[in-house]
Amino acid sequence: MQVAQMRADVLIVGGGLGGVAAALAAARAGRSVILTEEFDWLGGQLTSQAVPPDEHSWIEQFGTTASYRALRTGIRDYYRRHYPLTERSRSWTDLNPGAGWVSRLCHEPRVAVAVLEQMLAPYRGSGRLTVLQPYRPVAADTDGDRVTGVTLAHRDREDRIDVTAPYVLDATETGELLPLTGTEYVTGFESREQTGEPSAPAEAQPMNMQAVSVCFAIDHVDGDHTIDRPAGYDFWRDYKPDFWGDRLLSWRSPNPRTLEPLERSFTPNPDDEPWLVDADQRVNPGDGNLWTFRRIAARRNFVDGAYASDITLVNWPMIDYFEGPVIDVPNASWHLAKARELSYSLFYWMQTEAPRPDGGTGFPGLRLRGDVTGNPAGLAQAPYIRESRRIRAEYTVVEQDLSLAVRGEHGAVRYPDSIGVGMYRIDLHPSTGGDNYIDVGSCPFEIPLGALIPQRMENLLPAGKNIGTTHITNGSYRLHPVEWNVGEVAGLLADFCLARGESPRAVRGTPRLLAEFTDRVTAAGVERRWPEIAGY
Repeated sequence: MQVAQMRADVLIVGGGLGGVAAALAAARAGRSVILTEEFDWLGGQLTSQAVPPDEHSWIEQFGTTASYRALRTGIRDYYRRHYPLTERSRSWTDLNPGAGWVSRLCHEPRVAVAVLEQMLAPYRGSGRLTVLQPYRPVAADTDGDRVTGVTLAHRDREDRIDVTAPYVLDATETGELLPLTGTEYVTGFESREQTGEPSAPAEAQPMNMQAVSVCFAIDHVDGDHTIDRPAGYDFWRDYKPDFWGDRLLSWRSPNPRTLEPLERSFTPNPDDEPWLVDADQRVNPGDGNLWTFRRIAARRNFVDGAYASDITLVNWPMIDYFEGPVIDVPNASWHLAKARELSYSLFYWMQTEAPRPDGGTGFPGLRLRGDVTGNPAGLAQAPYIRESRRIRAEYTVVEQDLSLAVRGEHGAVRYPDSIGVGMYRIDLHPSTGGDNYIDVGSCPFEIPLGALIPQRMENLLPAGKNIGTTHITNGSYRLHPVEWNVGEVAGLLADFCLARGESPRAVRGTPRLLAEFTDRVTAAGVERRWPEIAGY
């Protein structure tokens, strides 16, 4: 087998939101960049995983980077240019195409793909950026504390490419480069003795990780669209986790914040007015009616007849797969297959057995919209991975840095090396160790540069969910705007270090360099501090 050779200033492995942001930052700085992605779409959790943006309540005003804001604006502009919006929706400044309650911007994943490709297009055209797709990392070479090369394998063919670069960024969903390069990392739950976190267990549980979910899009139209009965349907229909309070396949599941059983409703195509939806997590988590919770196309936003039905995205408690981890286990592919089976089983249950408000059972008019998620098999292209391997970092963010219960009116810890901001409740889904939700109020927080710097490796940087957080604080730092911020700053840091011949560690440890770099970050449109606001 012939192996191709390639080289760039910066290699970014993983084309999720962090990877794309890193590529944009490095390419804009004039660097040659190679970006890789395993799936057919760039964008990770926003696109191939089909998860509408999970964002904080102030996202329209502040609390994100200028380039992430450009992505959001681009998505709205794409709808205004190309979709048959009603005049009222077209003039809606903060257009929410799906009028979902989870976010102020719920949209079809394919639109985000188009906008991300538009943002990258000038650098692909100039040759400064090369995108290798679909490729995944399978091996790496190191020399002491440096990564010297990464081997990439094509997903569908035998092709392989060896890539070398002075800086290598791991933007994969699970921190795949960390074991391949021998970079020290952690997984799962740290112990209270290790971190001092109030919500941590007495002993470390490295294989106790958040559930993964295989999302899917659906609509509801006339006719019977019932899928074939999934092979494992009987198991999932009868499955009742000890802590759930009911069968997993039901409209009843724990309230994430109180853990009390909560009966949710499901009403396809309600005749609601999209512009009246106020997606504010401080006031309402939005999951009372599952149809509108993560709706990505509200038919009343479009001219009559354009959409036969709303389209909603199923990322609900019932598809959280927590039977086993998918990281650092020999049977990861088996667990992912079972996660897909669970998603199909939920959909089949909804079509055939789910209680209806009129007293009947089943919604046979529900359709899988694999055309919306880019997968002929009907589900999202990729599983939604909430928790990655995480580097052993120079600084690890812990619960007491941002917990509202701990910090109160003092607000989250202010880091001298802050390189961004974020906000989301400490939101952990049920886990493979049998834990129920952990959902803790958070203060608006900062992202410390120390969380992006491995304790030992010199030219490997995390660019996604693999930064120095704990199992607990990952629950806040894993969301869309933060992942983008982390990736963007990783790209800026690689360029900064190349230009000055300094290491990331030296940048953080040298006051002059740190001041220069944080000025550069600010100039790039990255917000480093919050105004005086309260968490939730």
